[in-house]
Amino acid sequence: QVQLVESGGGLVQAGGSLRLSCAASGRTFSNFPMGWFRQAPGKEREFAASISWRGEYTYYASSVKGRFTISRDNAKNTVYLQMNSLKPEDTAVYYCAAGRALFTSATQVDYWGQGTQVTVSS
Repeated sequence: QVQLVESGGGLVQAGGSLRLSCAASGRTFSNFPMGWFRQAPGKEREFAASISWRGEYTYYASSVKGRFTISRDNAKNTVYLQMNSLKPEDTAVYYCAAGRALFTSATQVDYWGQGTQVTVSS
């Protein structure tokens, strides 16, 4: 079992930046590919970014590529999502995720965090 706890969400103006963190506990964090999804009101949960267990591979949704950066620190059992040039359409609840293989779909996720709200004002 893996427990995931997100932090770092909040309210930011368009063009601003936020860094989300996800602290993991339980089974060996470094064995799991990690990632982030987001869900806006009235919309389905969508993939944002993922990273392999050693950090050598990363994947991004086209909507965030070039603006968001995912990284991890296995010594701290933490994965990060640096979000720059934020837009109002980035407003959503952001969920940390872990899977047994590198993923780009919610169906491939084994563990979820509780989510953290990100609101971008125009």
